[in-house]
Amino acid sequence: MARTRANDFEEKRHNLLLDAARVFASQGMEKASMSQIAREAGVSKSLLYHYYPSKDALIFAIIEAHLEDLNAALAEATDTSLPPRAQLKALVMVVLTAYRGADDQHKVQLNAGPALSDAQKAELTKLERKIVEYFSNVIRTMHPELDRPERPLVMPVTMSLFGMMNWVYMWFKEGGPISREDYAEVATTLILEGIKGVR
Repeated sequence: MARTRANDFEEKRHNLLLDAARVFASQGMEKASMSQIAREAGVSKSLLYHYYPSKDALIFAIIEAHLEDLNAALAEATDTSLPPRAQLKALVMVVLTAYRGADDQHKVQLNAGPALSDAQKAELTKLERKIVEYFSNVIRTMHPELDRPERPLVMPVTMSLFGMMNWVYMWFKEGGPISREDYAEVATTLILEGIKGVR
């Protein structure tokens, strides 16, 4: 008979993935070892291998959990009753909020490519596309002219917005002169005003 999961299984798994992300982010994918991760997480190596049979499975789980949480937050924040500009700013704010305290997961995601199989990359790509679609749908609604077949600009504009959001961790400081909400407004304005110049 299979053992039932402890009530705090999800919390323990979440904390384990955070600890693993911290090790990978500081040591790099190649240098970090499962033994080191087990020590950092305060679990036995055998327990770690029980849940994640390989380093690439653990790396995949870190990124997948991060993206699934972000996808769920975006789904919850989507409100089509709002004006499109307010919708877009709300989505930007969700991403910036999700990135708070998630620098390690973000670094793992940016650097994990060589450690993952093609099948793992394909699964993560599906999740990433869902996340991007929340933004491209709003941008397309506001500016349908960007979707012309002869000059399709919805995706380049959307990914330019992600470029701004994804590198926030490199320079943003909590308690600094600009808040996450301030930057959500800045990023939204830059994209929407910039669209006017490329249409």
